[in-house]
Amino acid sequence: MPPMLDVSDEVRAEIGDEEAARLLAGDSAPGTYDCTSCRTPGDTSTERTSTVLFVGEETAVLAFAHATCIPSQVVPVSEEQLQGAVESISGSQAPGAAGAAPRQAVLGITCGLILIKDQVCPALVIEPTGPIARPGENSPGGPGGFGDDFLPILMEQGFVPVGDLSAPPAPLPGWSVLLAMGQLHAILQPGTAGAWWQAHQPLAVSEGWRAAVNKSNEVYVYAAPHGTIGQQPREDLLREALERACGRGVLVAATMPLSGT
Repeated sequence: MPPMLDVSDEVRAEIGDEEAARLLAGDSAPGTYDCTSCRTPGDTSTERTSTVLFVGEETAVLAFAHATCIPSQVVPVSEEQLQGAVESISGSQAPGAAGAAPRQAVLGITCGLILIKDQVCPALVIEPTGPIARPGENSPGGPGGFGDDFLPILMEQGFVPVGDLSAPPAPLPGWSVLLAMGQLHAILQPGTAGAWWQAHQPLAVSEGWRAAVNKSNEVYVYAAPHGTIGQQPREDLLREALERACGRGVLVAATMPLSGT
């Protein structure tokens, strides 16, 4: 039987119709894989599987994920990250095999409103889809018991651990949140560093979130390691997840001004 693969139009456009046909026929698709999102095993013969293409400036790596975790898509990453992933793949594996997955965590983002000092404030919550390794390291590793370096890297950039969720985070000079035509586009770093996070497609935000950010012209940006917050369907549940992360000492944050409109 052919594998149960999903190949999106944008992935097909990047890899070509011939390679897409080979994947769908099972000629170049793995039987089993480690999901590039949740990092647990998957089987293309028994469950829907998404093709996820990580694209750098010069290199592309095709990875696989449970369709229930993330849809088939193209994910832009830095060439440095991508080269590191390619080097970690053994010579017997084709680019895109499971060896690439642990290095290719993507930053997930959730928009929500949070109540601070009786004010409804716009917030963004950042959580990677997997552990984060420093550039040049073969595997994630660091303090906190999560096996990744996400929080230490952010604290080196100026994010501050959250000790009290009822207080606004400290400002982070040079960083900003880019909103254009009412949609979320990016989180920008200082100077010429460019975007720290960039939406593959602009993300729509709720009218309430947009009204709150236009009133304050600033956003509270929270970040936690993979597996800490999750996708919460309601803002009260998001607040509870943030409170738990805060209590465990695995939440960092910063206040950033709004760029754009």
